[in-house]
Amino acid sequence: MGMMESLALLREEAEASLRNCQSPEELEQQLIDVLGRNGSLTAILRAMGKLESSERASVGAYANKVKSALEAVVAERRAALGEVAKQLRFEKEALDVTAPGQLASPLGRLHPMTQTYRLIRDALVGMGFSMFDGPEIELDDNNFTLLNLPKDHPARDMQDTFYINENVVLRTHTSPCEIRALTTLTPPFRLMMPGRVFRVDEVDASHSPVFHQIEGFVVDKGLTLGDLKGILDSFVHAVFGEDVKTRLRPSYFPFTEPSAELDVSCSICGGKGCRVCKGTGWIEILGCGITNPHEIANCGYDPKVWTGLAFGLGVDRMANLKFGINDIRLEYENDARFLRQF
Repeated sequence: MGMMESLALLREEAEASLRNCQSPEELEQQLIDVLGRNGSLTAILRAMGKLESSERASVGAYANKVKSALEAVVAERRAALGEVAKQLRFEKEALDVTAPGQLASPLGRLHPMTQTYRLIRDALVGMGFSMFDGPEIELDDNNFTLLNLPKDHPARDMQDTFYINENVVLRTHTSPCEIRALTTLTPPFRLMMPGRVFRVDEVDASHSPVFHQIEGFVVDKGLTLGDLKGILDSFVHAVFGEDVKTRLRPSYFPFTEPSAELDVSCSICGGKGCRVCKGTGWIEILGCGITNPHEIANCGYDPKVWTGLAFGLGVDRMANLKFGINDIRLEYENDARFLRQF
């Protein structure tokens, strides 16, 4: 077989072989086998030295043509295999935007006090209460004096207090918001007043120097203790359920007269008596009463015309009751093992 026939046969076989390659690796190996240093085309070209000079030029020109043709086939097949690989990658990495997402990290949870606060807030807003806020650093007059707690009032001793100076104090309750509401708003109104409060309490299972309160305050004409009882019953049923019973128990607060504690039937024992309710079947959840006439008068209103209703509760305590938490300190330690339960 002559040199030209060998080159033609090599081209035909090599083109067929290159076009049948199924992977980039197989294509590269075929390229080496044909055009590499020890490839079949290279072997034919090395034999050109034995040809007559008259033949060498035509064989060399045809050999270059064969080499160019094979390189073109390699480039074409390489591009085709690249396109196939790209399509396979696209299929593998395809994203279905209608499928549920997969989170890279787990979602956090709302703190039990946040859950309780939102539950209380939604219950009161549903009853027509509006939000009203006040500062945590408060005037002594707003925190005590105008609430019927003058300088020499013994009830001040019940609220050992963080003083900034003689006239400025970290508020001990959210009740100063009542004074701010009476001096800035025009009644009638129905307000809820949330926020942090501060007292010099020793830290134990039921006390903290910083805790959270929500105050409810209603001012209108002709309000009675019956109105207060109706509001509190609706509130308790919204938070704890319709089957929970309530009762008002006489108490004392300087800024309400008459005053009462609101008890609810124990959710643990259903009112039968247990360790949580100390065998009584009842648990106290908040203080309340008719706003003292002196407070109304201190803010420039006639107590014979305007009446106030007030109640205050600790969000921390409500969270304890709602979730069965037996130590208030757990709510402030931010222990993930504790918080994951809620």
